[in-house]
Amino acid sequence: DILLREGLASLCERVGYQVAGQAGDAVRLLELVDEERPELAIVDIRMPPDHSTEGLKAARTIRERHPDTGILVLSAFVEVEDALELLASGRKVGYLLKGRVTVVDEFIEALERIHRGGSVVDPSLVQELFSAQRRDDPLAHLSAREREVLALMAEGRSNAGIGRRLWVTEGTV
Repeated sequence: DILLREGLASLCERVGYQVAGQAGDAVRLLELVDEERPELAIVDIRMPPDHSTEGLKAARTIRERHPDTGILVLSAFVEVEDALELLASGRKVGYLLKGRVTVVDEFIEALERIHRGGSVVDPSLVQELFSAQRRDDPLAHLSAREREVLALMAEGRSNAGIGRRLWVTEGTV
């Protein structure tokens, strides 16, 4: 969005960043990064023409072509799988929800952290990751007794030893 781009450019310049350019779509973004080689790119996850994940795809391409360029992806929604793939690329990367950026100083601190080689992850994404992990927990399907057996296995006990401890036959274990 033009207003968001202009606002971010103005904010960045006001705090001392030199803005190399602005792009209204992913194709222009990639051209701009290839030409200017910025230290940091701020990318909206949804860009024209389809407003799906063009920005995210561009961010991945930037990471492949220019691994030293920091990338901050802005999104309106938590998109766990997309975010994980980008964040797995390691250093100098961030993922923030636009609606949760309410303090300018915190946004600038996020830019600085990415610029210095760190990572920034929106708290909503972290919460979503933990709840997703709990939903998909393979141990959730085990009964309390099965968990007891698993815990004793983790201690290194044999099936016979577990059976003696739980007063069940080795076959039951």
